[in-house]
Amino acid sequence: MLERSVGAPLVTRRGRGVQLTPEGRALARHAGTVLAALRTAEDELAALTAPEAGRIRLSAMQSSCVSLVPRALGTLRRTRPELEVTVTQAECRVSHGLLLEGAVELAVMCDLDFNDTDPSGSSGGTRDSTGSLDSTGTRDSADTPDSTGDPSVAVDPRLRRVPLLTDRRCVLLPADHPAAASPTVSLADLAGERWVLESGRTRFLAACRDAGFTPRIAATADDQLTLHSLVANRIGLAVMNELGVTAHFDPRVVARPLTDWPVRRVFALLWPDTLRIPAAAALLHALRDTARPSDDTPVPS
Repeated sequence: MLERSVGAPLVTRRGRGVQLTPEGRALARHAGTVLAALRTAEDELAALTAPEAGRIRLSAMQSSCVSLVPRALGTLRRTRPELEVTVTQAECRVSHGLLLEGAVELAVMCDLDFNDTDPSGSSGGTRDSTGSLDSTGTRDSADTPDSTGDPSVAVDPRLRRVPLLTDRRCVLLPADHPAAASPTVSLADLAGERWVLESGRTRFLAACRDAGFTPRIAATADDQLTLHSLVANRIGLAVMNELGVTAHFDPRVVARPLTDWPVRRVFALLWPDTLRIPAAAALLHALRDTARPSDDTPVPS
């Protein structure tokens, strides 16, 4: 039936399998957009028939799942208790795929801004300087490394990107460490230290080489609470993005922003039509409101 509608064959047989024709490949390229639009339409119709209720699916990176996302959901629980939000923690590349597939309505992701290294150590967690919607959200290069060494995601230009905040890379130190007396630190000043690192460490190792040393790795852990505990017990120093730092508090540990390290730009990503769904609009509003700088979420000092 689909081939009759198109007026051309969509597949050809190859042995026991089939292969898409040029017409079939052209149609397949639009499948993600069509499926996402159908999902948006379904959710919008559900919202119209039950305006006081709603459901929304969110995918978010780890550091936002221990800070930004829980606070935003707490706000929604108080102001819109009828909304049902399902959260999936996922790497940015996975979240991007889920969004394209229509498996989630909204994603919280990040990339690096290599033009902004924030050498002054000004407060992180700030709103994007534009405060407006960017209709493309594309990066100049698909292989720009993020803070763990993985490439940033090349965002599909059909998606809408909503800036939330900028996020600094910090070093976790014992509170009485000599470097804790400075507002910021550099890797070169910490060349003789032991480190507890996440398994994704390509960019960090490259930065250490640029600073003239090879770090001594005392432990590997991908859990943020474990990293905090290892630093508190003087096993080594750690690096962590500020979103993750503010989710934990231990008086034995302080965080100091790294100089000459690109800040992360944290943003929400969604299909443009998704903003017509009341539940999605409410969640996005809560995320943007929560992302505003606040005196009650400082970097531990």
